[in-house]
Amino acid sequence: MAEPVAQAAPAAYTLPLTDAVSELPVATEDRTGYDREASFGGWIDADHDGCNTRMEVLLAEAVDAPTVTGRCPLSGGRWYSWYDNTWVDGPRGLDIDHVVPLAEAWDSGASAWTRERRVS
Repeated sequence: MAEPVAQAAPAAYTLPLTDAVSELPVATEDRTGYDREASFGGWIDADHDGCNTRMEVLLAEAVDAPTVTGRCPLSGGRWYSWYDNTWVDGPRGLDIDHVVPLAEAWDSGASAWTRERRVS
C-alpha cells in the first residue's frame, strides 16, 4: 500500500481588507427582461395547508401571534425587528425577503438561469 502524498497548504492571503475588496471584479449589471413574478414565481404553499411561505414565516416569527382566518389571511399580531430595534403591528408592515434581493440576483447572473432554477 502506497503512503499518502502530503499536499502543500494553500498560500495564506495577507492583503488588507480594503486592498482585497478593491481587487474584486466589477461588471455592469443588466436588468433587461426582469419581471419578478414571471422570472422567479410567487410565494408557494409547500405543505398545502393554505398558508404560503410568507405567511408561514410571519406565523413562526410573531411575538404576539396574529389571528388566522379562512385559508390563512392574517390579521393583528406583533413582530420585533432586530435590524432596526422596532416593533411592527400587523403583517402588512413587514417584508419577508431573501438573503439576496431577487432583482440583484437577476442583475448578477440569475437572468441566465432557467426559470425552474430561479424558483428553486
